[in-house]
Amino acid sequence: MSLILCPECSHTVSDKAISCPGCGYPISLPSLSEAALLTAPADGTHFIAPISVSSVPVSSKKVQKCSRKKLPNGYGSIKKLSGNRSRPYAAYPPVNDHITAKSGTTKLPAIGYYKDWYSAFNALSQYHSNPYDIRSRGLTFADVYGLFYKDKFGQCKKNLSDSSKYAYETAFKNCSSLHSIRFFDIRKQDMQSILDDCTLGYSSLCNLKKLFCQMYRYAMENDIVEKNYAQYVSIRQEDDNEKGEPFSEEELSLLWANKADKTVQMILIMIYSGFRIKAFETVEINLEKQYFKGGVKTIAGKDRIVPIHPAILSFSADFKQNFPNYRARTFRSCSFYPVLQRLGIATTKNGKKHTPHDCRHTFSWLCDKYKMDELSKHLLMGHSLGKDVEKSVYGHRTYEELCAEINKIQV
Repeated sequence: MSLILCPECSHTVSDKAISCPGCGYPISLPSLSEAALLTAPADGTHFIAPISVSSVPVSSKKVQKCSRKKLPNGYGSIKKLSGNRSRPYAAYPPVNDHITAKSGTTKLPAIGYYKDWYSAFNALSQYHSNPYDIRSRGLTFADVYGLFYKDKFGQCKKNLSDSSKYAYETAFKNCSSLHSIRFFDIRKQDMQSILDDCTLGYSSLCNLKKLFCQMYRYAMENDIVEKNYAQYVSIRQEDDNEKGEPFSEEELSLLWANKADKTVQMILIMIYSGFRIKAFETVEINLEKQYFKGGVKTIAGKDRIVPIHPAILSFSADFKQNFPNYRARTFRSCSFYPVLQRLGIATTKNGKKHTPHDCRHTFSWLCDKYKMDELSKHLLMGHSLGKDVEKSVYGHRTYEELCAEINKIQV
């Protein structure tokens, strides 16, 4: 006889025992000869009574536990919680790697709560295949935003403007329904619903999406999540940031009088092509066939063909030479506004500040002034034709027809 450990409760028990005295777990069944001796009559006669397995006091509940293996040391633990719970089994990670310098073991939260022991074991196995800091999984959207904001706008980040901070703070307030949700549990549809249900303008939606993307980037860098769901969300609303005021005829004359300046040339290119300032980062300029191809923002605006107006053909040929590393943001702040300030046309007669988008408004005004047909104007500007079936389905213009229309504009 030797002593062994019970597989169920680790209690010391004899290897000859039928079951564990502590928990009743079956250890071994008696052989046929042993069973005969146990049932032999007291008078010494040789009588062997038959014995079946069912006569051994082993409950079906204990037999069911036999399939569960004892978890290895340092693997973690699975505990059945008290009370009437829909998910009573809690899986906990090992504490070996979470020892504090001062007071020993740190109490860790559970990996999760499950309906049965086997689901909890699977979760624990998945944890070991890709270990992570279990405490980071408990961070809410608001918690991660606080860490992200501190990282982005810390004391050493003095080059970021107050308007940028305000944009992030406002975007965070506009997604209040996510604040208390665990960041690890947020999915694409949660963020998409925020964008779809938001009644604010297009720029506010852009700030929301930007916040989601940057928070997920921070979360992935710090092992809070493993997948970036923000990359799949989209803004399903047309850009409504089309407000502006065109340059007046006097302002246009002043720009043409200073056409030797390369920044003024770029402003005139935007005015007589109708492209947004951002589009020139990727626009294709075909000098042989004399057209622009490109566009941003809307589906109708992307990859559209716009013939080059003869008045800006030479400026277009020098574009890449004048601006080899063109970036809209740099051009706007370092070239566009300073030149308008120097020429004295930084503001309109109504006192509003001229913006690069006013060039697009000027193109639209010129199209109307010189009686360009409406369909050609929409196609050149990349406007969506919406539910107008006649125009969206049956409206077509050849390149030659567009050339004829844009050449109506006089300088």
